[in-house]
Amino acid sequence: MTMKSIARTLRTALAAAALLTPATLLLPTAQAWGQAATFRSVSGDVTSKSGDKVKGAVVHLKDTKSLSQRSYITADDGQFKFGQLSTGTDYEIWADMNGDKSAVKTISSFDNKSALTISLKMSN
Repeated sequence: MTMKSIARTLRTALAAAALLTPATLLLPTAQAWGQAATFRSVSGDVTSKSGDKVKGAVVHLKDTKSLSQRSYITADDGQFKFGQLSTGTDYEIWADMNGDKSAVKTISSFDNKSALTISLKMSN
């Protein structure tokens, strides 16, 4: 190789690197935006008909497409929380305890909030 061809090859490599560097800097940002938009959390509380917090109620969260279910047992304060839920999926959520059940509520994939708060009231 002559000095001219080495210099030309080096200039070509440097030009390619200069063009690709800004694009690679944007990749982590684009990934972070995509991840932020794909998950959500749902939290809330379970109360009795009289408004008291219900400890030990089982809160069910059902994916309406796959029919898979998650469960959470409420703490002393009647609170529950589900995380890492897909924003592109519809869910049904309800609570039950000792034969008593709350109404079933729907979480729509059209609701674009990343954090939802839901109150579930037992029927009796």
